[in-house]
Amino acid sequence: MDARDLEALKDAIRCIPDYPKPGVQFRDITTLLGNAPMFRLAIDSLAGPWSDTRLTHVAGIEARGFILGGAVAQRVGAGFVPIRKKGKLPHETVRVAYSLEYGIDEMEMHRDALQPGERVLLIDDLIATGGTAEAAVKLLRTLGAEIVAACFVIDLPELGGARRLEALGVPVHSLVAFQGH
Repeated sequence: MDARDLEALKDAIRCIPDYPKPGVQFRDITTLLGNAPMFRLAIDSLAGPWSDTRLTHVAGIEARGFILGGAVAQRVGAGFVPIRKKGKLPHETVRVAYSLEYGIDEMEMHRDALQPGERVLLIDDLIATGGTAEAAVKLLRTLGAEIVAACFVIDLPELGGARRLEALGVPVHSLVAFQGH
């Protein structure tokens, strides 16, 4: 992606100050999703590095990771696996608990979604502290998946999430970075 495309992508992301609490600058990708050229650029940029990689699946974290992950999966010719909040999947699941800034939550996926050794690309819209993405990595590894990389539209590098995933041996690919929270 060239510098002009990078700036256009950043400009397509809305910033909502003081949401969900004072001091937080919420990076909202719904404006990017609603802009067809920017949405296409984001999907092309997320999928591009992996188009010649033997991926079996793309896993998307609820909810914006579903939108991005489904489009990337289609683009790279892989299946899609949803990673959801507890209680949202109808079949037998595996589950992992993780810490949030505001407490503890759980995420799950279908037990039969992946077979050991399958190659998975993890997708979400944003990496901040990395707690949700780390939980998703642990969940995927529970089923024996090989995580090729974790991809995000946005990285908030000051919060350390990308470093947290890299410490687990997962390469991180983000399209844009914003300073602050």
